[in-house]
Amino acid sequence: MTGRQSQTSLQQIFETQIRILALTLSPSTVDLYRCVARCFLRYLRADFPDIRRLCQLRRHPHLLGWFRWLSERQPSLSNATRINYLVFLRRLLEDLTAQGHPLAPDLIRREDLPPKPRYLPRPLSPQDDQRLQQELRRTDDLYANAFLLLRATGIRIGECIDLPLDCLRQVGTEQWALHVPLGKLHTERLVPADSEVRRIVERILTLRTSNPPVKIAPSQAFLLPRHGARRTLRKILWSALMQAANRAGCATHVTPHRLRHSFATEMLRLGLSLPAVMKLLGHKDIRMTLRYVQVTQQDLQHEFHQARQNASHRHRVPTPAFPQNVPSVVSAGLSGICQTLAATRHLLEMYRRQLSHEDTRRKLQRLDKRLLTVASQLQRLHTEEQ
Repeated sequence: MTGRQSQTSLQQIFETQIRILALTLSPSTVDLYRCVARCFLRYLRADFPDIRRLCQLRRHPHLLGWFRWLSERQPSLSNATRINYLVFLRRLLEDLTAQGHPLAPDLIRREDLPPKPRYLPRPLSPQDDQRLQQELRRTDDLYANAFLLLRATGIRIGECIDLPLDCLRQVGTEQWALHVPLGKLHTERLVPADSEVRRIVERILTLRTSNPPVKIAPSQAFLLPRHGARRTLRKILWSALMQAANRAGCATHVTPHRLRHSFATEMLRLGLSLPAVMKLLGHKDIRMTLRYVQVTQQDLQHEFHQARQNASHRHRVPTPAFPQNVPSVVSAGLSGICQTLAATRHLLEMYRRQLSHEDTRRKLQRLDKRLLTVASQLQRLHTEEQ
C-alpha cells in the first residue's frame, strides 16, 4: 500500500466519523472538525509519512510532535484555537476507539491543553447600557427590537436568530416564557418573559408583517425573517448593533455577547441565585456562570460589611437584608415601622447600585448605616414590649 493510498484511507476513517457527528452538531461545528482532521493528517503526511493505520499512532512522537507543530509552524493560532484543535481531535480519537479502532490510550491528555486566557466578563457600563437601550427604543425597527430582546432575556445572538415564530409560551396563569430552541450547548430552555419581553416580541411580530410576503416566505417558521443564509442575517444584526452603538455614543466596543453579560450581571446584582442565573443563561456547568461573579466584587464588599454591622448587635435576631414580601399596608405599631424601614433600606440600596458617582454612593451608604441604627433600636424596643 502506498503512502498516498494509506493517507486516503485515514482521511476516509476521519470523514466517516465526522459524518456521524454531523447528525447532532451544527454545520459550523462540523466544519471545524473537518478543519482539525485535515490539519492533523497534513502534519502526519509531512513529518511521519510511514503512518498507515490508526493503531500506529503513539503519544510520543506523533501527538507530542503535533502539539509542537501547532505552536512552531502555526504561530498565528491563539491558545484558545489550539485548545479547540486538541479537544476536537481528542473527541474524534475517543469516538474511533469506541467504534473498535485499535488506538493507544491517552494520546491527548488534559494537561496537554494550553492555558486558557483569563476570562473577564465584559458587561456594558451603566451609562453605555442606558444609552444603547434608549437608542434601540428610538430606532424601533426589526433589528433594534431583536437586540432589546437579547438584553431583556440574556439569550445568545444565534439563539435569537433561531427563535421560532411561536416562541412565547404560556406556562401558567399570567405566566409566560420565551422558548429558546437548541443552541450552542445543544440544550433548549424556557426563559421567563415579563410584560416587557412580551411587548418586544409582539413588536417584532408587527414589524415582521411589514416585509413583503415573498421575502419572508423562506423563513416562515422563524421570528426574525432572513432573506438569505443564516450567517447573512447574523452579519446584518452585527452591523445594525455597531451603528446603533455609534449613534448612542457608547464609549466602549459593543458586541451582542456583551448584552448577555449585562443581563447576567444585572440578575446577580438584583439577588438572583447562581443556579437560577445558570438556568437562565443555558449553561451546563456552574463554573461558566461563576465567571460573571467577578464584576460584583463591590457588592460583595458591601454585604460583608453589612453582615459585620449586624453581628455587632449581639442580641438582635437576624432579619433578611432584602425582604421579598413587604405588605402594601403596614400596621402603625413598632412591627409595621420596622417592616417599613427594612423596605426603605432595600429600595435605597437598589437605587445606590445604579449610580455611577462614587461620592453619592458613599453618602447613601452612610445614610443606610443610620437607618440600620434606627432599625436596630426600634427592634430592641419591640422585643422589650413582647
